[in-house]
Amino acid sequence: MTPRFDALLFDFDGVLIESEASGNRHLADYLTAAGHPISAEESMSRFMGLAGKDFLGAVETYIGAAIPADFHAQRTVENERCLAEGIAEVAGATAFVRALPPALRRAVVSSSRVNWIATHLDHLGLRASFGEHLYSGAEHVANGKPAPDLYLYAAEKLGVAIERCAIIEDSPVGATGAVASGAFVVGLVAGAHCGPDHATRLRAIGVDAIARNFDDVAALLG
Repeated sequence: MTPRFDALLFDFDGVLIESEASGNRHLADYLTAAGHPISAEESMSRFMGLAGKDFLGAVETYIGAAIPADFHAQRTVENERCLAEGIAEVAGATAFVRALPPALRRAVVSSSRVNWIATHLDHLGLRASFGEHLYSGAEHVANGKPAPDLYLYAAEKLGVAIERCAIIEDSPVGATGAVASGAFVVGLVAGAHCGPDHATRLRAIGVDAIARNFDDVAALLG
């Protein structure tokens, strides 16, 4: 691929690894066992892409009560399991990143923390592909997604104007911030968490293009 952009910004969960699907399955199981029945599909629809206080607030709104006392402990156990065992790639993600021209600047722009990103990149064998350019909405900016701040921060760190960046996003929350940043935004619907109407939701937000898989991404960006 000979890219028509100067930099490529990757969301992480749901773009490079299948953590949106696995995380929401675990959340649905937990909430259902706690007396708040929800399917994995509804969990993904309600909570996909949220982090921090926005995520906790959405859970509290759904259950109509404060976060249960054991919620954080259970999530920590699940996160530690995932960090130890790894999570599968989104189909084609690893090959796509490895095929990028070495000179193409790139970064990860995620709501997750850097340790989560780096550990899973190690599992995929992609850590060196991004170097130090791992940026977290929880650690690097005051306002995470859906604000555009994280994308603007990453572009500045890469030394590229945001208008010369392409962003790959999968969640409505992320796509909202990406579109607001002024970059070219690809809505990726390749992950296991993406239902039949997912592309429609992303188009309504204003993404520039939809990609069903990473071959589509390469065609759009080349």
